[in-house]
This record gives sequence, C-alpha cells and structure tokens, in this order.
Amino acid sequence: MKNKKILSLLGVGVAAAFILTACGGKDKEAEAANEAVSDEITLMVPFIETTPPEAGNAMQKEIEKYTGKEININWVPNPSYIDKMNITLASDDIPQIIVVQGKDAGFVKSAQNGTFWDLTDKLKDYPNLSQADPEVVQASSLNGTVYGVYRSRDLMRSTVIIRKDWLDNVGLEEPENFEDLYNVAKAFTEEDPDGNGKDDTTGLIIPNFAAAFDMMTIGFGAGNAWTEVDGELVPAFETDEYLEGIQYAKKMVEEGLINKDFATLASDKWDDPFVAGQGGIIMDTYSRAASIRNKMKQADPENGAAKVAIVGNIAADDGTIYAQPTAGYSGFLAVSKASVKNEAQLDDVLTFLDKMNDKDMQMLLNHGIEGVNYNIVDDKYTVAVESDDPEVKAVSDAQKSYSQMATGLIDLDPYVAKPETEADQEFADLRASLEDRDTENAVFNPAAAYVTDTYTSKGAQLDQIITDARVKFIAGQIDEDGWQDAIDLWAKSGGSDLIKETNDLFKADKK
Repeated sequence: MKNKKILSLLGVGVAAAFILTACGGKDKEAEAANEAVSDEITLMVPFIETTPPEAGNAMQKEIEKYTGKEININWVPNPSYIDKMNITLASDDIPQIIVVQGKDAGFVKSAQNGTFWDLTDKLKDYPNLSQADPEVVQASSLNGTVYGVYRSRDLMRSTVIIRKDWLDNVGLEEPENFEDLYNVAKAFTEEDPDGNGKDDTTGLIIPNFAAAFDMMTIGFGAGNAWTEVDGELVPAFETDEYLEGIQYAKKMVEEGLINKDFATLASDKWDDPFVAGQGGIIMDTYSRAASIRNKMKQADPENGAAKVAIVGNIAADDGTIYAQPTAGYSGFLAVSKASVKNEAQLDDVLTFLDKMNDKDMQMLLNHGIEGVNYNIVDDKYTVAVESDDPEVKAVSDAQKSYSQMATGLIDLDPYVAKPETEADQEFADLRASLEDRDTENAVFNPAAAYVTDTYTSKGAQLDQIITDARVKFIAGQIDEDGWQDAIDLWAKSGGSDLIKETNDLFKADKK
C-alpha cells in the first residue's frame, strides 16, 4: 500500500511537472511569437555625400511620421561599404535591414549560411511589394531564392547618340539598323560632316570598356551574356550572332570608322571628341546623352542642344530590335534573421518596406520635402527651391543619402524635373518613347540569378579571357581561329564547369 501511495504521488508529481513544462513551453512559444514587434527599425545604408545625415534630421522625421516607426540607420561611406557589411555580418550586432549592393562572395556565403530571410513566397502578401517586376525579381534572386527587396533602376538606358547637325550635312537620316549605322559612320569619317574642309573626323567613338560592343552583339541577336538554345543556357559569345557582332566592329575598325585608341581611351575623356566636333556617334546611355547635350548647350546656347540626337537601340538585319536592358535593379534590401527572429517580426519589417513604396515615401526619397527642396508645378513637374539656407541644403544632401534605401518597385511618383525649354521637353518625351519601345524588345540575361561555385572562384579570370580576346579580335590582332582558341581556353580554364553548373541551376529553377 505504501508503494502504491508513493507511485501515486510520483504520478501526480510527474503530471504536474508535465503540465508546468507544457505551460512553460507554450508561454515561451507565445513569448517568442510576440517578441519584439518593435517600434524601431534598424538599417545599414551607404551614404554618398561627404557626411552622413545627422540623427533626427527632417527626412528621418518625415519617414517616422508616415511609417509609425523610429528608424535607426548605421550610415557607412559608400567606398568602404562592402567591407563594412561583411564585418557586420560576422558580428553579433546585425541591423534588421541591410542594403546589399551586389551578389559578391561575402553576401553569397552569408545567404547560403542562413543569415537572411528567404522572401521568395513572402512578397506576394504586400500590396506594393507584390507588384515587383517578375523578371527583375528573378534576376535579383540568388539561384532562384529571393533574399531581398530589389532597389529598382531604369530598365532601359542604352541608346545610340548622334551628331544631328552632321547627319544634316551629309544628307542622311537617323539610322534604324546596323547597316544604316555603318553607312552613317562611314560618311562621318570619309566625308566632311563639320564642313571645315579637313579630314579630321571619326564616325564612332568608343572608350576602353564594353558598352558599345555589348550593344552590337546583343543587337545582332547573340543574347545578353547567356542565351537559351534548345532548353540549354549557352554563353552568348559562343553563338554565331556574337561573332557577327564583333566582325561588324572589326570591319569598322579596319576602315577607320572607329577611333584607333578605342582600347585605351579613358572613359572620362569619352565625351570630348563628340563635343569638340571630332566624332559623331556614341553608343551608351541616355544619361550620357543628356550630359553631352548640356555641355553642347553651354558651349552654344542657341544651337548646341539641337546638335544631339538619340535613336535608342537599333535593329538587326531582319528588322528585329534586340534591346540591351540593365539588370533593372542595383542591389537590394535584405532582412537579417539574427535581429528579425520570427514571422511576426518579419511581417512588421516587410510592412515597413511596403509603406516605403507608397507614393508619399517615393516622393520623399526621390525629391526631398515639398516646399523645402522643391515645389510642384502644373501637377506634373518639380521645380527645385533655390536657397542658400543651410537647413535647405542639409535636407537636400540628406535626401541623396536616403535615396540609397529606396526600392521604388512601382512607379507611384509621377513627377519629373521641369524642363527648361520646349526643346528640352521634346527631348525628354522622345527619350520616354524610345525607352518604352525598347523595353518591349528587351533581351534579359536568363542566367542573371545564378551564382555558381566556379564563377565565385574563377569568374574574374574567365571573364578576362573573353574580354581580352574580343578586344584583340576587333583590333585585328587575332583572327577567327584565335578567337576560337580563346573560347577553348575559357572552357579548359573552368568554363565547361561553369556551363554545367549554370544549367543545373537553370533546370532546377524551372521545376
């Protein structure tokens, strides 16, 4: 009987312990679930001005008022940002939100080790985040897994820029395809487009990096870095169309239609021949076109701007436009698991990022504070406030830094800076029209999302093999056999492994 009482008491004790444990477990689960949906949002963000915004500045107050969150930003100088980010990720003090500028080795390793939340199936639940461009979401992912909210950038920036006055002087129309472009470059080189009676002009000006040659190879239909052929991803440089593109460039170099120093011309000197009347075509971006146009307007206020024409991307021989897009993003905002510990906290952080895509916040991050930095005219344009007031300048400087945390997934900001003249308005309208046309014909890189072991360890070496060979081929230093030798060297140096690994990821992503 005594033993039974003892067993009975033990049973009660065990049951009580079980109940207490269960209750304690539930309490801990409840505590974890409710832990720290905080009033504060912490971020690490690069700044591009001389000094970072001061704590409690006017921009910060506007964000806090709108979102209902106190924001605490660790501002890091842009040149040292990647190093600082990697140090931070290895520490015990990681902000909730981190601006990740690119898929470098440090980020890739951290993501694969579980440092960041997987947002692949999360963004669809938020009104603004769910409207992100699927192509850009895929490109910004890491092997198909989305680790951040991308920072949107203009999708279409590439254009052919031409001296309009030279076109008029040689009696040619703006080029629509690569044959037209060749003919214009030939006329600009061999005729007298500036009318000075001297043989001192060159058709196409190219500096020592690849923008123009990429436009050519993509424009000939080679694909953008990679292309899909019969269900497999193939490096663009292995296609016939790529060879046609660099053969086109080589022919122009041989005939003197491209500047002889294209392999060494410094990019900061690129505009000079065009502005000085020594070269008539540049293949680059709309921002460069605008910069050149401003320089020519300053040199010749009456007629300078009218001398610059833009035509966007031009067509291949079959009339198809294969337009060169950007990646559509510049880094992304990733959410740390170390400081965002559960789904409730994650929802809180994503709700904050969603609110930052509302119109009011886009206006703030893009322009600053209305009435302080700018005013709205005709419900269409912004006009900057010109003021020597230090407070106004402080807000303007702060806006440039806060713009680094802007994602701008959907275009809810309808305002642009007011053009100074009717001609400026026409130029802006033409640019918008060409961008819309070329966006419909954009050729995306189908492997943009994929980061393989081989590329992480050997990517720079592999890229350099092809870059060097392309320059040598276009310059006439190697022939087609030499070009093929370079491709073979690329394959032996790890390229074959890269193709296999990339296709493994591609096929897994398609399942």
